[in-house]
Amino acid sequence: MINKRKIVLIVDDEPDITTVLKIALEDAGFETESFNDPVLALDNFRKGSYSLLLLDINMPKMNGFELYTKIKKIDDKVRVCFFTALTELEEYESFRKEVFPEEGKRYFIQKPVKNEEVVRMANMITMG
Repeated sequence: MINKRKIVLIVDDEPDITTVLKIALEDAGFETESFNDPVLALDNFRKGSYSLLLLDINMPKMNGFELYTKIKKIDDKVRVCFFTALTELEEYESFRKEVFPEEGKRYFIQKPVKNEEVVRMANMITMG
């Protein structure tokens, strides 16, 4: 039996953001899990369970690229969309090139995050 559920894992150190994204995605038909601590998100990650990871880049303990790199070692098929301020993306440019060494699909949403954009991006990524 194939699992048709679309589960999104949301990780951001700001509880207000995870709450708002959780509500927006669930209203659009997704199931969600959210964490405000990237280490806890990694500890609770289950291979093959998620259609999409929504990761903030700038978090304490572990940034979103580091978290994605560790999760990718557990599940190399998982899809990801990062959200961050544009200045933070520039700050992490060298790490971004390490995470995405080849050209291809790279998904980023600029903060402040708009619910409609997150839902549109989640639908697009999980359909492909």
